[in-house]
Amino acid sequence: MTDTATSPSNGPDADPDLALALRLADEADRIALSRFRDRDLHVETKPDRSPVTEADLAVERAIREALAAERPDDGILGEEYGTQGDTARQWIVDPIDGTANYLRGVPVWGTLIALAVDGVPRVGVVSSPALGRRWWAVTGGGAWTTDTPGAEPRAIRVSGVSDLANASLSFQSIAQWDQAGYLDRLIALTRQVWRDRAYGDMWSYMLLAEGLLDAVGEFDVKTYDLAALIPIVQEAGGRFTSVDGASGPGNGSSLASNGLIHDALLTALA
Repeated sequence: MTDTATSPSNGPDADPDLALALRLADEADRIALSRFRDRDLHVETKPDRSPVTEADLAVERAIREALAAERPDDGILGEEYGTQGDTARQWIVDPIDGTANYLRGVPVWGTLIALAVDGVPRVGVVSSPALGRRWWAVTGGGAWTTDTPGAEPRAIRVSGVSDLANASLSFQSIAQWDQAGYLDRLIALTRQVWRDRAYGDMWSYMLLAEGLLDAVGEFDVKTYDLAALIPIVQEAGGRFTSVDGASGPGNGSSLASNGLIHDALLTALA
């Protein structure tokens, strides 16, 4: 990661793709917050039995319309409406990550917006308006957050924990690990670390990027669940692979860490 400080040269306006992603997040926040905890919120069940709300659909439509106007030559991959256009420069969108939380009124959810170039995510924005938080990164520009809406951005960095015995781990969901056949290895790993919790969805990774957690592992994840997270974790100084060590967001699992304990985690889960 590049060691950065807040300045006009590396702020959110310095990279036009990042600036666009942040504007898209503004609109996504407006739409999603307007329906959050709405008693009339319409919810359907998709073929994979996961829920989708009218807010998920409205957010993704708004982002697609804006991208069609501002980046007509770029491709798009979205959770709700699939893939269109070229994949060399592809915007990857999860309109509401944490839909189950959203529809229950739990504030841990957010919009994930990434830009991948030749399959490698280089821009990532995570916006969680119910928490009043936003995180972002562009390759080479560091990782940043705002603690309250309108606050000055601050740079973030992963922890310096170098021993599993001192590490705090978020494993996301026991059911995920059980269904993937990794439950025994997860339990064994929890006996090696200092602390384990399931914080859930995008929030775990952002806590990692801020140095408040040291490792996050997850199964049953798609490209749109992870693409926006990767630049933020990496630019904060962390490492991001699948559970078996592969790079990229499309491997079906994720293992993110502060980097210092990553090899030990891979060994523990092998």
